[in-house]
Amino acid sequence: MAKDVECADPPAGFSAKDYHDPPPAPLFDCGELTQWSFYRALIAEFIATLLFLYVTVLTVIGYKVQSDAVHGGDQCGGVGILGIAWAFGGMIFILVYCTAGISGGHINPAVTFGLLLGRKVSLIRAVLYMVAQCLGAICGVGLVKAFQKSYYVRYGGGANTLAHGYNTGVGLGAEIIGTFVLVYTVFSATDPKRNARDSHVPVLAPLPIGFAVFMVHLATIPITGTGINPARSFGAAVIFNNDKAWDDQWIFWVGPFVGAAIAAFYHQFILRAAAIKALGSFRSHA
Repeated sequence: MAKDVECADPPAGFSAKDYHDPPPAPLFDCGELTQWSFYRALIAEFIATLLFLYVTVLTVIGYKVQSDAVHGGDQCGGVGILGIAWAFGGMIFILVYCTAGISGGHINPAVTFGLLLGRKVSLIRAVLYMVAQCLGAICGVGLVKAFQKSYYVRYGGGANTLAHGYNTGVGLGAEIIGTFVLVYTVFSATDPKRNARDSHVPVLAPLPIGFAVFMVHLATIPITGTGINPARSFGAAVIFNNDKAWDDQWIFWVGPFVGAAIAAFYHQFILRAAAIKALGSFRSHA
């Protein structure tokens, strides 16, 4: 693998680097509230999260129906954990691809929070994105319940809960690490430096992001049902409205937000050395 080479004095007419980092997003940008593109992005996040929850929760319930031997199912039937993981990862790939040019394709409050810490989005945009995502999740799960109410209630409504045999620390750790993998992949897949360096490799950013979701689901479905997306967990808890789902709900907010924060810090301040660059810029202007 080629190493990065930094030149102190690049030749005249040549840039020291072949990529350009976008300027940090302002913390408060009230001007966004006057732009139609901002509200279009909110609608895109709402619809994308609605579709994400509708398809994935329906997949979970469908698997439980088909594998329930007590009610005439086959224990070896249905899509299995592998199929559920594919449903989540595949939907993220599709929806990020469809909405990336409109809203950035977050579809997850933890991703939005990580990008806020990385100065990729403003605070106003981040907060309203999270609201749109949570509302979309509630509506998506609501559609599942409306179409299959009896199965929905019988098979747990797709709600995230800590599985029997695992303590809170294990569940929280699984959510932190799983979300770290996802948000780290988001930062890496959208890094302008990577796009310039690997421009000969035609890889769509939604592809590794979808695969990250797929792999994390394979690892953590047996532990927490895999949250790594507070909107997904919140929407299912609101519609199912079960005490166990609400008791464990904090795990699916604290874990993903902590994991997202660690991923943002690791990518921006260690891999990309943002703090060192800022210090160097400060010294050059002193």
